[in-house]
Amino acid sequence: MDLFQNVKAVQEKIAAAARAAGRDPGEITLCAATKVQSNDTIRAAIAAGIQVCGENRVQELTAHLEANAYSGAQVHFIGHLQTNKVKQVVGRVELIHSVDSPHLLQAVARQAEKLGLVQDILLEVNIAGEESKGGVRPEALPELAELVLASNFVRLRGLMAIPPVSTVSGANRKYFSQMRNLFVDIMKKMSDNQSVMDCLSMGMSADFEDAIAEGATLVRVGTALFGPRPPMGSPC
Repeated sequence: MDLFQNVKAVQEKIAAAARAAGRDPGEITLCAATKVQSNDTIRAAIAAGIQVCGENRVQELTAHLEANAYSGAQVHFIGHLQTNKVKQVVGRVELIHSVDSPHLLQAVARQAEKLGLVQDILLEVNIAGEESKGGVRPEALPELAELVLASNFVRLRGLMAIPPVSTVSGANRKYFSQMRNLFVDIMKKMSDNQSVMDCLSMGMSADFEDAIAEGATLVRVGTALFGPRPPMGSPC
């Protein structure tokens, strides 16, 4: 695996997809999904140009933070977050992508208040209504967004979605388009938050170019950077 080449190749594809959509490539953030990667691999990815790392599991996040593996990059939490693990995440990452319920939102806000900080979050939307995935239903999104505005300790930065797995090219564009429409709609309804509603997190290794075409501002890429994931085990 040549991380320098992989990072460059993904960056070039992001730039090409942005230009094809009439967008500035600088609008798109590449978040390296570092699930099951070692400390050394994460350090190598940052040395190769990765500026944002996204972690899926609290255990791995904690281990990598203790090893200072993310030095030189921002850290986002992009996986499912249980309320009993909120204390291990709030205030330790720049952005939580996966807030999807009033209960989790309240837990994040309470911990942020204890720490005396404002935690940036995204609201995760279950855009395809999949039973196996987390995320707020699209019709319930405005109500959850209003709850964010009611708190002084969380700040809504945007939305996130994980569309269905598909092997058919272009199959998820309809979901990405729906997410863009939701994003614009929420921005219009939340005038007090427009200055920070700047992140639409969608698209992964197999479909990030389609996501960019439909308006993604952040793509979460793992396999295209690191290759197939190694077996689950120690992240160190």
